[in-house]
This record gives sequence, C-alpha cells and structure tokens, in this order.
Amino acid sequence: MKYFNMKNQFRHLFLLSMLLLLFSCVSNERIVYMQDLGADSNPLISTGQTIPYQVDEYLLQAFDIVDISVKTTNPEINEIFNVITGDSNGQNMSTGQNGGDVFFMNGYTLDENGVIEMPLIGELNLLGMDTKTAKALIEQQVSKYVNEGEYFVRLRLGGIRFSAIGEFNNPGKQTILQNRANIFEAIATAGDMTILAKRNEVTLLRQYPEGSKLHKINLNDKNLLGTEFFFIRPNDVIYAEPLKVRELGSGTNFIQSLALVTSMVTAIALILSLRN
Repeated sequence: MKYFNMKNQFRHLFLLSMLLLLFSCVSNERIVYMQDLGADSNPLISTGQTIPYQVDEYLLQAFDIVDISVKTTNPEINEIFNVITGDSNGQNMSTGQNGGDVFFMNGYTLDENGVIEMPLIGELNLLGMDTKTAKALIEQQVSKYVNEGEYFVRLRLGGIRFSAIGEFNNPGKQTILQNRANIFEAIATAGDMTILAKRNEVTLLRQYPEGSKLHKINLNDKNLLGTEFFFIRPNDVIYAEPLKVRELGSGTNFIQSLALVTSMVTAIALILSLRN
C-alpha cells in the first residue's frame, strides 16, 4: 500500500513538473519584433510593402537643449556669441568627444517656461516652436545688428535624450546624437531588451506642452512603423515591463527550465522519501 501511495505521489509530481516546464519557457512570439500578426492587426501590411512614416514636427519643450550657432561678418559680434559656444576657431565645439555632455555645457537649455537667454539678443521664448520657427526668430533678432545676407544662424536639437528603464540590458539615461531616431535605435542604444521583457506592451511616457501622457505600444507589431510612436522624442521614457515568468523565478529557455524542474523534482522526491 505504501508503495502504491509513493507511486501516485511521483506520478502527480511528474505531471506537475511537466506543466511547470511547459509554462516556464518564453515563447518566441513574445520576443520577436515586427511580426505579421494577421487579420487582428489593423491594417494588415504584407512583408515587403512600403510603410509610410507618420512624422509630426517636434515642438520644443521645457528643459530641451538646443545647439545654436551664429556666424556674421562682424568679428566683434562673432566673439560675443562664441563666449557661450566655446568656439574661438570658427568650429562648433558641440561635436566634440564628450557628445551629449558638450551639448549640455555649450548649448542653450530652455527653462521651465521655455525661455533661453542669448548674448546680445537677450531672452527668447521658444516653447512650442519647431526648429525652423525658432531659427527664424533668432535670425530676426540678429538682423537688428547685422545687415541681411551677412549672417548665418544654425539651430538644432542638442541630441535626443531619453530614459530606458525596466528589462533592458543597459538601462538608464541615454543620448543619441541625431536629430531623429526611431524606437528600435533607442532600444539598441540601451543594449536591447532582455528576453524577459514584455515586448507587446511597452510603456512610453511622453511630454507634451500641456503635460505628460502614457502610451502602450506593441513592438511585436510591424504596423508600429506607421504610427507617431515609431520615432522617439527628447525626454521620452521607455519602460519595458517583465513577463509573468519572472515572478515564478523560472528559466528563460528550455535548458534552464529543465534544470530548474529537475532540481525541484529531486528535492521533492527526497522529501517524500524521508517522510515515508
């Protein structure tokens, strides 16, 4: 009788172990980017078809950093603007080896009201402007001191700063020294997501002139390429939530899960043997 009880216990233990092994591995469907999800993905876009971008002109926000360079035919005026940029040889230092740090040191940071202060010109409110409009405003102010055609103004974003938190291999604050970058470039900058990241429900925290908004995006769906969230914006926060499998402490692949289940079976079998 005792033998049959132990046999039943081992049979139940084996079935439980197989269930744990089945549910503890991470399916490839959870980790593969830009899949064709079928009819439920609206609209359905076949592989090879061109996906048009939805690009909204970025509007400057509070605490953005802009790189502004002013060149004129007047050496004295040039010297005044070079005090901020650190440019005494006719080259903008914001392209130096320190990357985003140099933009922070030599660029102009919009304050909480979107205002910057430039030498000679004074305070300018750039909040809610695109880069072309902001550049035109600065050109208008420079024209008060230099004749038309005798000056050049360049304005660009001082890199794209964003934060990657959660299931990333290299989480933290990141900087991409480009005027535009998509979300997959951002993920690559953060070392890609771990295998335990929930790619079909990534949280994107984005700033707008009226405040911040939370968005849920599906990286598994290639139709993301045609949405406004394909390109990241300065000060975006990307949060990769872990899959439920992390709560179980299970392995991330078949070999790890098998090793885990084997250890569990051995431990439970030993306890049952000692009890009987």
